[in-house]
Amino acid sequence: MAMGGRSGETFTDINVTPLTDVFLVLLVIMILVAPLVNQTVLKVDPPQAPSNQQQKPPEDKGPKIRVDVTAQGVVNLNGVPVNPPDSMTIQDRIRQEQTKAGNNDIPLEMQSEADAQQKYVVAVMDAAAGAGIKRMRVLPLKK
Repeated sequence: MAMGGRSGETFTDINVTPLTDVFLVLLVIMILVAPLVNQTVLKVDPPQAPSNQQQKPPEDKGPKIRVDVTAQGVVNLNGVPVNPPDSMTIQDRIRQEQTKAGNNDIPLEMQSEADAQQKYVVAVMDAAAGAGIKRMRVLPLKK
């Protein structure tokens, strides 16, 4: 089947139909996946009490470490600000509290505002794990 030209000449043009099909399939996949990318943002809401009143946690007897994380990025450990609020500094302060109490098995109570940045909350959790904290309670911080 000669397409104009001399006899014996071979047809050397590229067939773009399969290439177009592949691009159309990729375009359809991108259109379907694009809305899902925006929905993968991690948003964690603190738990709410089932009634109108906030439930108070049961009080532990003995010493405990209290860490507050505010929306402004301030981390307070037993009422004293931690500067800089990174994982290593918080871990050192937790170890100081453990040494002061003479016990490494002290419970840690972390209260965080709902608007607190996740990196500070994770830094406190990482520091607690590094200091060997076995009991940790996470509560919402009242403004």
